[in-house]
Parts: sequence; C-alpha cells; structure tokens
Amino acid sequence: MAEQKMLDVEVQRQDSADSQPYWEKFKVPYRPNMNVISVLMAIRENPVTADGKKTTPVTWDMNCLEEVCGACSMVINGRPRQSCSALVDKLPQPLKLQPMSTFPVIRDLQIDRSRMFDSLKKVKAWIPIDGSYDLGEGPRMPERKREWAYELSKCMTCGVCLESCPNVNSHSSFMGPAPLSQVRLFNAHPTGSMNKDERLNAIMGDGGLSNCGNSQNCVAACPKGIPLTTSIASLNRSATVQMFRNFFGSDHMVD
Repeated sequence: MAEQKMLDVEVQRQDSADSQPYWEKFKVPYRPNMNVISVLMAIRENPVTADGKKTTPVTWDMNCLEEVCGACSMVINGRPRQSCSALVDKLPQPLKLQPMSTFPVIRDLQIDRSRMFDSLKKVKAWIPIDGSYDLGEGPRMPERKREWAYELSKCMTCGVCLESCPNVNSHSSFMGPAPLSQVRLFNAHPTGSMNKDERLNAIMGDGGLSNCGNSQNCVAACPKGIPLTTSIASLNRSATVQMFRNFFGSDHMVD
C-alpha cells in the first residue's frame, strides 16, 4: 500500500489572554479537498504534536463554514483570510496558522473582535425602526442604488480588512474600513439617512476618517470584494459637507 501523505502544520498557540504565544508542529493525514478547518478538526480529534507529545486541542472560532459568518478569520501563511475557504491543495506547506494580531487573543486562534463591534455601535450601523413596524412599507430605493448598496451589505465583520490595515493597531484608535463602509451603507438607505448627521459626526472625530492612511490594503484583502476605499472617499466628501453644516449651524433636517 502507498504510504499515507501527511501535511505539515504549524500553529501559534496561546493558553490564555495573558500568557505568551508559542508554536507547535503537527502532522495531519492528507485528504483530497481539505480546507484549513478540516485540518484543525483533525488536530482536535488527535491532539498530538509532530514529535509525539500529547497536547491540548487547538481552539478557534467557526460557524457557517461557507464564508458568510466571518468567524473563522485567521492568518494563514502570513495572509489574513477565512479558514473555511482556504483550500489545502492551493496552499504551500508547511501550513502556518496564527491568530489575527489586530485583536486580543482569547486562546490559540480564537480572538476578541469587540473592537470592531464597538465601532459599529459608535456609528449606529443599523436602521432605527423600533416602534415603527406598523407604519407599512418604507420608501423604495432606486434599482441602481440598491445594487451598489447590496455590495456594501456583504460585509460579514470578519475583521480581515482591519488586520491588513497598517493604521489599525494597539497604538491607534482608528475604527478601520469595515465600520466606515457601513456608515455609507446606512446613510444611503432612505430611512437610515434620517440619522445621517449622527453617523458622520461619529466618524469625523478621533479614530475616524482622519486616521485612514489610504494604504488600500483593505480593498485588496476583503474576501467579499467590497469597494471599501470607494466608500471612504465618498465619506470624505460627505464629512466635508457636514463640517460646513456644523460650522454654519445649518438645519440638519434639510439637505
């Protein structure tokens, strides 16, 4: 019988949020059409290192397994991406798996994405319709506008754009590309535009638009191909108009 092909896998481990990271190597039996998630599942079933040492199972986040939830983001061979859509056959060995460094590590490859979710709260990334559910249908969006708004709505808060952005780090308060793009999405909505000035004011201060260095790494890294830099450019124009409105005391309820 032919010898079983094995995959070389290196995982950056961290036992707790306060402990130091370290590396462990594993040998995983190869199967056709494996993705990184299936590799991690194999390690979880048999948590033994490449040198035969028994260890703890690797922890990571996952949910949908079809690049919709964004939970399984990690750095794979130096590139932040979704581990569910990262196919082993298209990756060089050894597979090197690390947690995204932009977010605090909880354990191993599991991270705390509260930083991004707090930014979404700050910019009110939702349509405020509480209490108005019985008012009937809202205004319709023109089809062309709806089409590009749909592209922005594909964001799955995976955090890959924040990981790839050099301006998002522990020394910066920059909220990152994803929350900014959501401001454009909800400001374009006929009902969401009623809170347009609140969202713009939220991104005009510290941690907002002025902290973007325009590296454009985010749009290259986004797994959904969202035009993040186009959104940021559009928001810069909108923020300039809002600045004049704030200065001259214009009625914010009138465009």
